[in-house]
Amino acid sequence: MTNFTTPEQILASNQASIETLQTLATSAFANIERLTALNLNTARSVMEDSVASTRALLAIKDVKELAALQASLAQPVVEKAVTYARNVYEITSQSQEDASKLLEEQLAEINKTVATALDQAAKSAPAGSDVAVTAMRSAIAAANSAYDSMSKAAKQVSDLAEANVTAATEATVKAVSSAARKVA
Repeated sequence: MTNFTTPEQILASNQASIETLQTLATSAFANIERLTALNLNTARSVMEDSVASTRALLAIKDVKELAALQASLAQPVVEKAVTYARNVYEITSQSQEDASKLLEEQLAEINKTVATALDQAAKSAPAGSDVAVTAMRSAIAAANSAYDSMSKAAKQVSDLAEANVTAATEATVKAVSSAARKVA
């Protein structure tokens, strides 16, 4: 029986795995940096807004001014919360997209390796084993087709979720804007 895995193939496979992990880690750290910057900027903005709101609250002289202040503060708070949520969603979506792309690349490489191994096995296999090789190729093709279908379905679900989040966000901002105008 012929050995289909050489030390060079094992070394190349290990090197590819290390590069994949490095790419995944680099992407994860970049997204963590973005989330951290977003959180720090949001915390700074919330603190500044709180100080400004407190000063405005302390300057109020009657109930009418209080109602006007409440109305003027509601919309910016909701808009900032929506913007924050949208940014978090974009960062996490990018992270997921990066990981999916990496997984697809790895899967393509595995498929190529398996196909090469099957070709080598078919060349040195005894007569009559073409049926087994063909069955393996069919199984791999079916698995790839199933993976593609699942990937497409997941993308559709993701797109639908994004559209729903966008619609809900816009409806919330409009509702708060409308309520703020009615109070003012």
